[in-house]
Amino acid sequence: MVLKTLLLNPPSFENFDGGASSRWPATREIESYWYPVWLAYPAGMLEGSRLLDAPPHHVSAEETINIAKDYEFLVLFTSTVGWAGDHALAQAIKKVNPTIKIAFVGPPVTTDPDRALNECDAIDFICRREFDYTIVEYAQGKPINEILGLSYKDENGVIQHNPDRPQVEDLDAMPWATKIYKRDMDVTRYNVPFLLHPYISLYSTRGCPAQCTFCLWPQTLSGHAWRKRSTDDVAAELKWAKENFPDVKEFFFDDDTFNIQKERTIELCAKLKPLNITWSCTSRTTTHRDTLKAMKEAGCRLLIVGFESGDPQILKNIKKGSTVERAREFVKDCHDLGLIIHADFILGLPGETKESIWNTINFAKQLDCETIQVSVAHAYPGTEFYDFAEKNGYITNEIMNDGGGHQMAHIEYPGLPTEYVMEMVHKFYDEYYFRPKAAARVVWKAIVNRDVPRLYVEAKAFMKLRSQRNKASRLKKEQNALKAQESVSMNA
Repeated sequence: MVLKTLLLNPPSFENFDGGASSRWPATREIESYWYPVWLAYPAGMLEGSRLLDAPPHHVSAEETINIAKDYEFLVLFTSTVGWAGDHALAQAIKKVNPTIKIAFVGPPVTTDPDRALNECDAIDFICRREFDYTIVEYAQGKPINEILGLSYKDENGVIQHNPDRPQVEDLDAMPWATKIYKRDMDVTRYNVPFLLHPYISLYSTRGCPAQCTFCLWPQTLSGHAWRKRSTDDVAAELKWAKENFPDVKEFFFDDDTFNIQKERTIELCAKLKPLNITWSCTSRTTTHRDTLKAMKEAGCRLLIVGFESGDPQILKNIKKGSTVERAREFVKDCHDLGLIIHADFILGLPGETKESIWNTINFAKQLDCETIQVSVAHAYPGTEFYDFAEKNGYITNEIMNDGGGHQMAHIEYPGLPTEYVMEMVHKFYDEYYFRPKAAARVVWKAIVNRDVPRLYVEAKAFMKLRSQRNKASRLKKEQNALKAQESVSMNA
């Protein structure tokens, strides 16, 4: 008998996009949500299961606790930022449903299962790394000590770590995530400002061979081994999704790196072209022009690209595997072909200085991509970046957020105060979007899309957060000045 299973992306901070597919868990500047693709796979393999994605559906903690009363097994996808709240939620669920079994999945429990089990006695076990079949085997009744990739406390309270589970190789054997969206979710609740609305995201591959030191996903969950679905399976799912979601305007391949293999990308494009769909994807700057051309001809509209920095030394420090020169060539090819770029940048990476921040700002303006996102560097446990920052004493705040889930600088290098980095995030946006060319592009987009109400709401949300962050930065400056003054007085 299969346990009645609830797979949960839990409620947390308001507008928090924190788990299940968010590689950078945080409350967004503008409300937006990625799909819980990871949870969709075991949900598709377990009859009678339900995937509850609480944040975009605005399901409260109280409602979640009430829903969990009807289930025998709960799988909760947690995040570093949301850990404290997730842990409290699990305890509350256990209190009203004492017989329910609770498993936690996600990066923080993978990197430190002992801490997770010791801090939260409501957790029955945790699943390390890819958890699809670990969850399914438990729900189907396999003894806990025989399930690979699982950690738990035995009857004597001693933590046991079962052997690691091999990574999933046959991705075609996995269920289609889009069928679970159809069953359990309202796709109109998912909104990302630079994607057409409504949109749907899915994976065509798993893993990323790139070695970027800061990237959470390959180092904690999906791994560096790049595995791919057959192009026939991907095309078949998209054909089904197009027929079953007639109002969806765009499909997004949320792979760690969608187009890293030229031959496979071109082969897939040949099978997507007859579907006549609009799609977007992640991309590296090392993608060549002929691959980009095939993508454009097959319906690709936009690429999310992690440029990260415009400083050559920082790109080397983080093992990005690309250069500023290659990035410029890539952007020129995209512009020539009519592909839109959403460019991601990070401030506060290893080696960052005031000069390198300005190098990145000027580099971004030279690239002139349609939209940008500027993030504060976060050193997540389990990453090479975290080990570097911890070893050198650069981490000033393990919490990483402002109490509302918003990113706050938590790494401080000599000569680069955290409050300066936060100020430069806003300076970056100002320098980029208040240029006449960029401002005109935004206005024209609003007119053409006739989407002014949505743009107004997004702008209002961003300006509110901007004000909050500026206030926090000023407060930090004042506190530092007061400390310096007190230090002078004590030494006088």
